[in-house]
Amino acid sequence: MDRTIKVTGKGKISVAPDMIRLLITQTKTEKTYEAAVKASAAQKKTITDAFEKLGFKKEDLKTLSFAVDAQYEGYEAKDKSWKQRLVGYRFTHRMKLEFAKDSGLLGKALGIMTAIKGEPEFSIQYFVEDKEAVKNKLLANAVKDSKEKATALTKAAGVKLGEIVHINYSWGEAEIASAPVAPMMLRACKADGAVGNSINLDIEADDIDIEDTVTIIWEIK
Repeated sequence: MDRTIKVTGKGKISVAPDMIRLLITQTKTEKTYEAAVKASAAQKKTITDAFEKLGFKKEDLKTLSFAVDAQYEGYEAKDKSWKQRLVGYRFTHRMKLEFAKDSGLLGKALGIMTAIKGEPEFSIQYFVEDKEAVKNKLLANAVKDSKEKATALTKAAGVKLGEIVHINYSWGEAEIASAPVAPMMLRACKADGAVGNSINLDIEADDIDIEDTVTIIWEIK
């Protein structure tokens, strides 16, 4: 029977985000389903037209999700029983706009958002565009850590480390991103009189810390 040793290595890296994602959510209640759909389309066009003035293309503003839900309210009937009645249809439209990290462009985009009627909610994320490069570097660090641990263990045991027999590793699709700006901070921009003007948040996103593990079975000689 072949002798083996199984060692788990951990890889850690810090990467600087190079992209910005502006998340936008529109909601409004209308009396009919058709009116809700039309209102959503009209609000999206307003936002798209505004962003086009900054040099973005129409297709840069992408839909993440769209839904129209019936809205009800409770009321007391004449027989004293409680019932529900339809009061309208509420649409929720979630969108995103992604662009290379640029604080000046972000400030202009936020200024436009504060001036749009309907008060869409918005928040900011910083992320890394090339996830594959990050994954490969993280994996290399994890394998190196596993080998260093295996070498130390076999040396202490008086044996030699052989070839790799098996590698167990699973990379998920987790986003390499951070959200240093909370939505309530952006809403405060309206209250501070920044409506329509470029907004300087004076924020530098910190590096994103990432770690993962790989388990390797090594041959022992």
